[in-house]
Amino acid sequence: MFAEYPPLNVVRKFAHLLDQSDTDYAEEIEVQKQRQEIVAAIRHNQQLEKDASNMDIKIGLLVKNRITLEEVVTHEGKMSKKEQGLACAVSAGLDSLNKESHERRKAYEHLFYQLQVEPQYLARLILEMPQQQSTKFIESVILTLYNYASNPRDEYLLLKLFSTSLRQEIMQSIENMTDIVTGTPLAIKMVVDFHRNARGHSYLRDMLNPLITSLLEDTSVKINTNPTEVYKNWVNQQETDSGVPSQLPYDVTNEEALKHKEIQELMEESIQQLRSWSDKFLSLILSSLDHIPYGMRYISRVMLQSLTQKFPEASEKDILKIVGNLLYYRYINSTIAAPDAYDIIDIDIEKGGLTPDQRRNLGSIAKILQFAASNKGFGGGDSQHLACLNSYIKGSHEKFKQYFRKACDVPDPEVHFNINQYTEAALVVKPRISISADDLINTHAKLLEYRAKIAPDSLDAIHELLEDLGSAAPTVEELMGSGVNKEDEICLILSSKHEGVEDAKSDLASLLISTKQLTIDIIRCQPGENLTEVLDRETSEDQELQHRSMISLQEQVDARAVDKDAAVSRAKSVKEKSERKMPLKDKKVKVKEDLSKLSGAGFISSDSHYQAMMKLIAQDIRNQRRYRAARRQDLQKLADTKANLQKKKLFFESQIEYYNTYVKACMANMLAAGKRRSRSSYVSTSSPIEEDQKPKKGKKEPKHQTIKYTAAKLHERGIVLEIDGISPNQYKNVQFEISTTVDPAVFQCTAKVLTVSETHTLKLQELLQLQYEGVAVMTLFDRAKINVNLLIHLLNKKFYITK
Repeated sequence: MFAEYPPLNVVRKFAHLLDQSDTDYAEEIEVQKQRQEIVAAIRHNQQLEKDASNMDIKIGLLVKNRITLEEVVTHEGKMSKKEQGLACAVSAGLDSLNKESHERRKAYEHLFYQLQVEPQYLARLILEMPQQQSTKFIESVILTLYNYASNPRDEYLLLKLFSTSLRQEIMQSIENMTDIVTGTPLAIKMVVDFHRNARGHSYLRDMLNPLITSLLEDTSVKINTNPTEVYKNWVNQQETDSGVPSQLPYDVTNEEALKHKEIQELMEESIQQLRSWSDKFLSLILSSLDHIPYGMRYISRVMLQSLTQKFPEASEKDILKIVGNLLYYRYINSTIAAPDAYDIIDIDIEKGGLTPDQRRNLGSIAKILQFAASNKGFGGGDSQHLACLNSYIKGSHEKFKQYFRKACDVPDPEVHFNINQYTEAALVVKPRISISADDLINTHAKLLEYRAKIAPDSLDAIHELLEDLGSAAPTVEELMGSGVNKEDEICLILSSKHEGVEDAKSDLASLLISTKQLTIDIIRCQPGENLTEVLDRETSEDQELQHRSMISLQEQVDARAVDKDAAVSRAKSVKEKSERKMPLKDKKVKVKEDLSKLSGAGFISSDSHYQAMMKLIAQDIRNQRRYRAARRQDLQKLADTKANLQKKKLFFESQIEYYNTYVKACMANMLAAGKRRSRSSYVSTSSPIEEDQKPKKGKKEPKHQTIKYTAAKLHERGIVLEIDGISPNQYKNVQFEISTTVDPAVFQCTAKVLTVSETHTLKLQELLQLQYEGVAVMTLFDRAKINVNLLIHLLNKKFYITK
């Protein structure tokens, strides 16, 4: 079977393997079903993620007192209803509608098939559309049209779309190679988003998860290469710990910060850790080229070829830098800098995610690796202290350059996916997609709007397909009937309108496929040493009987498959079914005629008794075996994917549940706090130099807790640094009052000078944010300079710390 020209008797022995069994059909149908369910699950998870993100934002605003708790609760209720609606959505389809709608459905199946297999239409469309529209169109329609590349055929076609789009954009829109680096070409964004978030996600997770997890668990790693930031953190920590103002200035330059021995030691330690961990990540990336998806590597090859063609004067090293920008910076770098955002690591949401130190560590490593990929070093000025890393960066760039060159060394997609001109004709089950009514209508409308751009030739096939659907896109009611939601999905079984009515070359290709099938039927029932001898021999009654029995059994298998899925019937033409029912004698006559046509057209050689036909059949037998094995692997992969999607769904649901619990806790705590204050709050007063005093028994208690200090006392403690227009010896005449509010994290601060007073709202969350950003001094009332660290210390001591 594996010889270059296997003998006929060997081919005959294994020819039965080409029959489609009940198991074959069952597996094909199950694969299609699983793919549909996975596409639906992906869309559902995307909606859950979007809703959870919106809830997260609203809770963040709640903490900062920008919206009310009631607004958050209202959003949570709407989100729950939306989730229920998504879970209960039922695909309405068009089969239940009238004949006119049914014909329209078939026209859409023809149109979307043409869009799938001819990438130039969508490639031109997304380049013509405004970028905001094209981004949304890619997210909602493109990936749906290709079933999120859930099988080799769809992945192959999606990759052809990506490569076509990239070539067109480079040839038409890119004036300088650096435009690719400084801008965001649509084709590149489309490629990277898909491979980083869908097809290539598992590759990145498998590659990066262990090392990133190791870094996050190592609490001794603290990388901060900004001298002024390290200096401010050092001063802040001293003041926060002691409660005493530092005598050091707050605003210093890098050079001034580095004069301190403590800062020099911290910086040296950071740089050593940065070099060590950067090298670990670099070694991992360079040794894991096989973890990069074929699609990313092929698109890198397309970019290399297209840039070489567009800019023939450019050097290879400059072009490889652009390839590196795609392969490392756009694809890998972000997943190192923010692994939680790309699901590279598992995050416990109850623990609050990554700490600022962990994010800084990852960001610093990602920056060094990006400098190495682009051969960018540190110069003078504020980054002079990092120039010691330049030699490391230069050496790493040479390694990256070799890596990028190897990444582009991949075979053509046709070889990788085992696709040829006969693949579509040999499909057992027709391709199908699930698309929402809204996306289908929107796609139709965009094609009509830009039809002159996407198909400038008036004889282009797309014009006929659009004319079949009318001059305007329908409404949801016109398409689906009344009472149907625009998000409801339609399952389209795609097919070509011109099957069997193609050009001469396509006719000969189809003739070769049908002749091959008839030859297989003949050699299984007719003896002979070669094909010529088999076709010339007389046919006996026993051979005819054997032939009829064989065909009858196959028809029964086909019929059972059709009962399970009508798309199986649509995958086989009427002509093909009719030819297989022909008597053995008539088949031999037809095969002789067809072989003569194919030989005359140069499609097949007549040498050695048409031994080339035996070679083709043997190749099909080998491919069928591989295909069956690959299909079973696909079923397992699809099951694993469904399990992962379910896990992700549970994660989002747990996140939403956690948010709901948080909101309820906020409500309970605020309610309890309100009651507690109404019963037992007190006023704490102090004279200009006295500490707080509780009110005497029997006096009526006010609603809120208050502390009072003169500006002189706060100046003595280092909290008030200066007040514009007032000299320090007059600070005793200025009184500050800080009072609690109904919100435990918000205070009212009032400044009084004689009979004039001003009030300012202090929010603890904002003060902590200022401290995190290294802002040591803030301004109150547009006049008073306040030490942020010592103010936080005072609030903690007086209102939060219980003794």
